[in-house]
Order: sequence, then C-alpha cells, then structure tokens
Amino acid sequence: MHPLLSMLARHGYALTFLLLLAESIGFPFPAAIALVACGAGVASHTLSGPGVLLTAVVGLILGDIIQFWLGRYAGWALLGFLCRLSLNPETCILRSAESFYKRGKVTLIVAKFIPGVNTMAAPLAGSMKMRFAQFLRLDVAGASLYCTTYLTVGYLSRDFLAATLDSMHAASRVMESIITVALLIYAIYRLAQFLKYRRYNIVPRVQVQQLAARLASNDAASVQIVDVRSHGYYDVGAERIKGSIRIEPNNLEEEIKNLPKDKDIYLYCT
Repeated sequence: MHPLLSMLARHGYALTFLLLLAESIGFPFPAAIALVACGAGVASHTLSGPGVLLTAVVGLILGDIIQFWLGRYAGWALLGFLCRLSLNPETCILRSAESFYKRGKVTLIVAKFIPGVNTMAAPLAGSMKMRFAQFLRLDVAGASLYCTTYLTVGYLSRDFLAATLDSMHAASRVMESIITVALLIYAIYRLAQFLKYRRYNIVPRVQVQQLAARLASNDAASVQIVDVRSHGYYDVGAERIKGSIRIEPNNLEEEIKNLPKDKDIYLYCT
C-alpha cells in the first residue's frame, strides 16, 4: 500500500483529474478504483478530502460538458462511435435511451453508477436538446454523489485495501496467470458472440425516394408507416410523416398487436 500512497502523494490530484476526465469522455479507465484509492489516501492524510473531491467532480463535469455539446451537434454519429465496441451498437444506444425513458432526466444523477449508461448519458442529453443549465445542475449532483460514494468506500476500507494489496503482491505470479487465462477466455467469448450475431448487422432498409414513389402510386393503401422514435426524441407535438402512426418502442409487445396484418410496414426512427 505504501508505494501507492507515495504515488498519490506526488501525483494524486493530477491523476484523479485525468482519470475521471478520461472516463467521462468515453475511455475505459478505472475511475471508480482511482476514487477508492484516493479515499484511502484521504484516510492516511496523504490527500485532502475536499481537494480530491473537488478535483474529481471537476474532471467528471468537464468531460460530461464536452460530451453534451458533442452530442448536441454530432448526434447519433457520436453515439454510434461510443457504442462501436458493443456487439450491437443500436442495442447499446437504445439501452441508454430506455434508461432516460424509465427515469427521465434524473438518469443523469445515477448514470455514473450504471456501466454503459455512464458514457452515453451526457451525449444523449445533448442530442435530446436538454437545456444546458438543467443538464449542468443534474450532472453536478450526479458527479458529486458518484465521487463522494467511492471516496467514502476508500476512506472506510483503508486497512482492508492495504491487506488486500499486500496479499496480491505476494501472489502476483498467480494473479498474472489468472488474468491472462481470463483475458483469453473473454477474447474467445467475444469472437463467438461476433460470429453468432454477425448476420444481424444488416437491417433491411428502403430509400426515401422509393417509399415516396410507392405512396404516390395506386399501391399506397397497402403501406403503413410507423414512427418508433425513442423517448426524448418524440413528444405529442412532434411532427410526423403524413399518414404515419406512432408506437412506443419501450412497449413493443403490446404495440405490435395493434399493427395492421394486411399492410407492408415501414419503420422510421431518429
């Protein structure tokens, strides 16, 4: 534990800021672990509690502000990029959008604790045209709660962490072997999942001009257009394609029962 505390004493605030900033803009860095270590540093009087809390919160909020404005102007292109490592990027985005649907804007307060949603929440809020002042209030509350929680865990478990790290150092070679095997198994699993779901990567699509031509023909009566925009991108007053109907994507099992069985159905989303 002493080498870690020594490093925190020299670079603790800078490391905390950079790790929290990196995680909030999408890099897979262990920010929660860093906060726990900083909490232990506070317990040993190596770091200042208010100082490290302020540093961590500022790092998170700065990254979230960057993500918010990128989401506002880059929209789904950014969200797709952030989900690129997912097996199914559209599912990754919809999972985060569903969290907004169920919890509303309060999602920003708990988003940091939910893997996947923590990275997507700020750009989703931006793409949903949330007011920046409202976003900032909720994000500050969420970042403060997140940082305080993990710093407290580290503060209260300093002795346990020290004993754990000493034990891990004594068994470092065993841990290296376990981690290597685990990474190999994970790589094989990801490859198997990729091969399994590869056939779903291509979603049937139709060009706008092609559908417009069909709607202008005598065959228009056999077409039904359906608006399936996610919550946050649709409200009662939103404009829709003429003749389309609205179904709620978070209640598909019930909504599908009401769709016509004798028409070709075309879906459009955000």
